[in-house]
Amino acid sequence: MLRFLLTLFCLFTLAGSLPAQTPQTPRINPTHWWVGMKNPNLQLMVYGPSAGTLLYSIDHPGVKLVRTVTVENANYAFLDLTIAPTAKPGMLRIVGKRGAERVTYDFPLKARDNAPKGQGVTDADFIYLAMPDRFANGDPANDKFTDLADSNADRANPFYRHGGDLAGAAQHLDYLKDLGVTAIWFTPVLENNQPLTNEGGVMRSAYHGYGFTDQYQIDRRFGGNDAYKDFVKKAHANGLKVVQDAVYNHVGINHWFLKDIPMKSWLHQWPTYTNTSYKYQPITDPHGAESDRRVTLDGWFVPFLPDLNQSNPLVANYLIQHAIWTVEEFGVDAWRVDTYMYNDMPFMNRCNAALLEQYPNIHIFGESWVNNVVDQAYYTRNKIDFPFKSNQPGGLDFVLYSAMLDGLKQKFSWDDGVNKPYQALAQDAVYVDPNKLVTFLDNHDTDRFLSVIGDDFDKYKMGMTWLLTTRGIPSMYYGTEILMKNFKNPSDAEVRRDFPGGFPGDATNKFTAAGRTDKENEAFDYVRKLARYRKATPALHSGKLTQYLPQNGVYVYFRYDKNKAVMIATNSNDAETPLETARFAERMAGFTTARNILTDAKITDLKTLKLPAKTAVVLELGR
Repeated sequence: MLRFLLTLFCLFTLAGSLPAQTPQTPRINPTHWWVGMKNPNLQLMVYGPSAGTLLYSIDHPGVKLVRTVTVENANYAFLDLTIAPTAKPGMLRIVGKRGAERVTYDFPLKARDNAPKGQGVTDADFIYLAMPDRFANGDPANDKFTDLADSNADRANPFYRHGGDLAGAAQHLDYLKDLGVTAIWFTPVLENNQPLTNEGGVMRSAYHGYGFTDQYQIDRRFGGNDAYKDFVKKAHANGLKVVQDAVYNHVGINHWFLKDIPMKSWLHQWPTYTNTSYKYQPITDPHGAESDRRVTLDGWFVPFLPDLNQSNPLVANYLIQHAIWTVEEFGVDAWRVDTYMYNDMPFMNRCNAALLEQYPNIHIFGESWVNNVVDQAYYTRNKIDFPFKSNQPGGLDFVLYSAMLDGLKQKFSWDDGVNKPYQALAQDAVYVDPNKLVTFLDNHDTDRFLSVIGDDFDKYKMGMTWLLTTRGIPSMYYGTEILMKNFKNPSDAEVRRDFPGGFPGDATNKFTAAGRTDKENEAFDYVRKLARYRKATPALHSGKLTQYLPQNGVYVYFRYDKNKAVMIATNSNDAETPLETARFAERMAGFTTARNILTDAKITDLKTLKLPAKTAVVLELGR
């Protein structure tokens, strides 16, 4: 398989010198557009037999063909249009002529609707991350298709598709709403018509969704475009927002435009196959070598995910227009960007700016897996004097993720244990707005939270308390609320198991209290109580944060606004610990009572609190 992939890579490097294949299906991307968009410019990719040799014209009031761009492959033409504010919806007729030959294309120009879109997620939200293939199967008829490159579907095989889809997820929106979730983030739902790939000696499917083969199609195995539209509408009707998972850095090796590549510079090309080093340091290192930086950014993520060259303006336009098209077409609310740090950063700024211009409330948070605050800040709006300034509003907070896990795993000492989350948050001054970072305890690429903390239920509750009470936008991986566990050993499949009850024939249904064990119900109820309280308490999700130096294994912080104050006190010790509160006077002055929001117990003496072993208490202070 690797030999085949490297051969294919070599063909890509020769593209432009080889004769182009004859395209079988004419197509235009985007598939349609809208009048009344803020940016009047639109670039159409026209693909068809010798499309680049035609002389084009357009006859539609308010729409002007500015220029035609041709490339190495004569089967492509790129048409630059301007759409005036006066343009009306209708079928835009594109005419291409070559001597006496005449080719026509119909391109729909639609009216915009008033459905909610680009609403964004904020620190008032609670995101639920799920893998559609592993969450719930609502339509077994779309589990597999014989005309796709991978026609396998077998729940007994952890590396194959299992049949989960958007219809199944829609059937459980009430479950998410009951849990206190306000937004759902799926791993990518775009078409992944990828063959099985050899990874670590095992043939695996692209059920995860990160190898796009057509940006303008939702994978049929998830239900297709109509199913996604229906899901978003149902989610919005239930008060839930939808986060789209985007990939700009690469596409699947089976992508339609790679079968007849537009030009050599469509991809990052190397004399021989070059993988990224996965090292982030060369990007920000002021002393770093340019060659190291190029390998990080332009090397391929893996051989079967070709690396797009976003410095090519045609590639950049293609990706940016698709991002805007997706929000307008489906009504998604926020944008999570995969492998953010491997992208061309000027391109990312341009893409972010285009989305924010059209949808000012949309939130964008990318994945930059680093282990320090300086590098993490580089990829979001920051206050550091970097040569390049990112305009990304948010980002996934990998630094706090690691710090919270260390805080739960380590014994308390000068720098360890609960000092870790304190120290991570103490560096928030580098961000323009740290509340826009998305926080988490695990996800589809990590070991599951419960396993990392040694199946310790007390630590589980402590971690979930931190997640739902500290600054930022909390995100929880599916199944964490019912104590799903496992390490990525021997593979990622171990942390991507099916949600019990989401599939026909499941022995148990964890979507219901009756199907959960007592311990699972206790975990579910704990998360639900915290999430619902958080949702109803602006001081907790959007108020200011004051934290105090951890002492004697106890970490205390406050969330507060002008109306309310909430105290979070964590005892990481193995024994009950008394907490004298005099040192917190600046935050507790005037308060005489408290209510433990997890137990509803009322506290009338705030001078000394008794903190149970390995417990985080959440106290709403009263006067």
